Amino acid sequence: MIDVLRLLRSVLASLFKSRARLELEILVLRQQINVLRRQEPKRLRLTNLDRLAFVWLYRLCPAVIDAVTLLRPETLLGWHRKGFRAYWRWKSRSRGGRPRVRRDIRDLIHEISLANPLWGAPRIHGELLKLGFDVAQTTVAKYMVRHRRPPSQGWKTFLRNHADGITSIDLVIVPTIRFRLLYELVILRYGRRQLMSIGVTDQPTAEWIARQITEAFAWDNVPRYLVRERDGAYGDAFIQRLRAMGIRDHPIAPRSPWQNGYVERLIGSICRECLDHVVVFGEQHLRSILKSYATYYNEVRTHLSLTKDAPIPRPSQRIGRVVSLPILGGLHHHYVRV
Repeated sequence: MIDVLRLLRSVLASLFKSRARLELEILVLRQQINVLRRQEPKRLRLTNLDRLAFVWLYRLCPAVIDAVTLLRPETLLGWHRKGFRAYWRWKSRSRGGRPRVRRDIRDLIHEISLANPLWGAPRIHGELLKLGFDVAQTTVAKYMVRHRRPPSQGWKTFLRNHADGITSIDLVIVPTIRFRLLYELVILRYGRRQLMSIGVTDQPTAEWIARQITEAFAWDNVPRYLVRERDGAYGDAFIQRLRAMGIRDHPIAPRSPWQNGYVERLIGSICRECLDHVVVFGEQHLRSILKSYATYYNEVRTHLSLTKDAPIPRPSQRIGRVVSLPILGGLHHHYVRV
């Protein structure tokens, strides 16, 4: 600190000296520096105040860098850059941060993630929005439980799923416990991603598929276009039924399932969220399981593409106590206020 005061005193004194005297003093000081450089080690020990003084002089007049002899010019420039970064770190420091999430919301996120190991942060966030909790999805991801092992249901849930009998799904193929193959026909409407119908049979004939189309759509609510795969099961009876209902048939290109991506995504959700976690005993059991899942999918499950709403819109609830209603024997839950 004393050296800085001496430097300031020298600056004030130089204001009263003539130009010739100042130039002579500069020459004398340079010669003294040259003598000291021959006697002192190459690496000088500088304090932070010394560095601050050099940087301050450089800020006042960048041209003084040509007069620096005790250290390299790039060293002085490096000090200046570090000081600039330190200043802006201090300028941008945190002044309190975001408000804390309420304890009851954190506990609810923890409870939902424990009860639904198949759900991720987007699904839990959608449920919280429907319950009237205005939190960010990143907050849900921060406080939800991280499952170290692959999610699986408990033994009691498994028994409840199969207590009433046995059934299976798909024109997705679903094997039963006796290795019998069942076929599930999924009909999806793009507008609200609504699951219109899920049919189950062991012989998917064109007549059976045509009957499913008729049952899925009323004559005054038929779609205009129908996208399908080029499967041999879609025979003449099916095509004639589409023409009679005024539906335009659009088969996709061979070996191009991505052209029918919406229903492929739905089939993946049915498998991941339902069928991969049950054992199907027969046709009636499968039909019962899919009927329960269709109700959950259309009326309860939130979707990213629908701004985290259900295909059949769910009203937001803000008053009452939050309770959970098990679906599919506890594989999923519906959270409501009562």
